[in-house]
Amino acid sequence: MNHWKKICAVGDVPVLGSRVVDSDGHGRIAVFRTSTDEIFAMRDKCPHKAGPLSQGIVHGKTVTCPLHSWKIQLEDGQVVAPDVGCVKHFPVKVENGEVFLDL
Repeated sequence: MNHWKKICAVGDVPVLGSRVVDSDGHGRIAVFRTSTDEIFAMRDKCPHKAGPLSQGIVHGKTVTCPLHSWKIQLEDGQVVAPDVGCVKHFPVKVENGEVFLDL
């Protein structure tokens, strides 16, 4: 069962940046926007040392954690080798310029 929640407008998320939203039961969620206006969402916590991914650098479909440079794939939350781990990601949809998360 889907629980889509309107989060913000696409324009509220900076290109190659993020916006953080607080969600009951899920904590802080980082919403990312790529250079091609794709939107992704995941917990705002790196699996390595809990670094704030929302403060990381977005490149392609990856974000680099600002603490120790771990790279996390925005599409599925998987950490890029040689590091290992995963970040919980959330389904996203964009309708009429608005971003919705499936919580």
